[in-house]
Amino acid sequence: MKVLDQETRRLILRLAEKGVAERRIARLTGHSRPAIRRVLKEQVETPRSAGRSSVLDERRVEIQRLVGVCRGNLVRVHEELTAAGVGVAYTTLTDFVRKHNLKRPPTLPAGRYHFEPGQEMQFDTSPHPVLFQDGQRKCQCASLVLCYSRMWYFQYYHRFTRLECKTFLTQAIQYFQGAAARCMVDNTNLAVLHGTGPGATMVPEMVDFGRRFGFVFVAHEVGDANRSARVERRFHYAQNNFLAGRTFADLDDLNGQAQLFCDRVNRSENRHLKSAPLELFAAERSALSPLPPVVPEVYQVSFRTVDVEGFVHVGGNIYSVPYELIGRSVEIRESLRQLRVYSGPHEVAAHLRVSNDKGRRVTDKRHRPQRSGQGKRSRQALPQELTMRAAHPLLAQYLDKIRAKAPGRGANAVCRLNRMYCEYPLDLFLAAVHEADKYAMTDLARLEEMVLRSLAGRLFPYQPVTETEE
Repeated sequence: MKVLDQETRRLILRLAEKGVAERRIARLTGHSRPAIRRVLKEQVETPRSAGRSSVLDERRVEIQRLVGVCRGNLVRVHEELTAAGVGVAYTTLTDFVRKHNLKRPPTLPAGRYHFEPGQEMQFDTSPHPVLFQDGQRKCQCASLVLCYSRMWYFQYYHRFTRLECKTFLTQAIQYFQGAAARCMVDNTNLAVLHGTGPGATMVPEMVDFGRRFGFVFVAHEVGDANRSARVERRFHYAQNNFLAGRTFADLDDLNGQAQLFCDRVNRSENRHLKSAPLELFAAERSALSPLPPVVPEVYQVSFRTVDVEGFVHVGGNIYSVPYELIGRSVEIRESLRQLRVYSGPHEVAAHLRVSNDKGRRVTDKRHRPQRSGQGKRSRQALPQELTMRAAHPLLAQYLDKIRAKAPGRGANAVCRLNRMYCEYPLDLFLAAVHEADKYAMTDLARLEEMVLRSLAGRLFPYQPVTETEE
């Protein structure tokens, strides 16, 4: 049975008041005469509710309790009602629960937030899968949006701690050339010490950081994602418009392209604003808190004791320091790209920070002690070698071959060759060396045998004894 709407019922009642017959009213409104009779009998403009069964209305409290006990499973609720003797169809139950919002509260209408220039900026992070040349890795996308002009800045990081947070916000505020009066966050422990929402207490370190640029951190209520919709919406845009179809060499390449993408988006017209964010930013820029005269470097300070090997352990990696500091406490100043070590007021070591790996050992050879003469042999040439090299180019060429095969600087081989150079006639010695060099023969025992063979009968020539007659 179709229920006539309120406007139709009002028209029927007015026609009846003017004395129009039922048949005529039915023809004018296009409805059946029984429907016209029901309206005239009820004599009310508001249609009655088309409720299904009063049995469920009487058991509404029990049904609401069963929905909670059964964790929202209406099949189980229907089974329990059937066991209790309530014979209703499953579809009737689901319609009743849906109509009275027994399973979930009614959806509240979404509102709009209006922001004045320089009033608020919103910050948040989101994990995104990023395709690098060596494979896909998950990176943290950090994003900051100026609420009035919709100016946008985002970067990616392998991990996101308070150090990365402060570094990113510094870069973003420098990109905007100023900061809004407040920065809205989503109760992240990077900024919130305890509590939630507007009454949360912020981390003192982050409060001091915000004071440096002239803004304060404010958290919205838990679950109120619409309060930070300016920045939340941008993550979907970055993932589906920036990362889609792009492959990056490394994190620097990724962030470099991300900044170029921000420049392009900020210059493009926004269909909701009917203007480009960069054009609205011209009106907002004067309302931002200006940058300090000098933007200090962002780093976090920690203290470590140098271990027995002369290293300090920071962030799962090992960095060398001068070995003279073994057992002493040193100050670590860790920035996003560099790690510096201080002993008192003096900087004693500096390393590139390892950000995307664990267990790496970074060593500066200058921090290791010099080895004694009994350790690794010097590569410096012996005086005897210098003398022979200066004497003849052939000897210099042959010495290169000897030292290439001899261990260390080849002191034994050089000394033995120098002895032959000093003891034997130079012409015969050079002839033997020429023959050995021709065949790349570096066996000095065979070389000396060649020299001695050429000397046979030369030092003591054979003189036969003549017999004299008596």
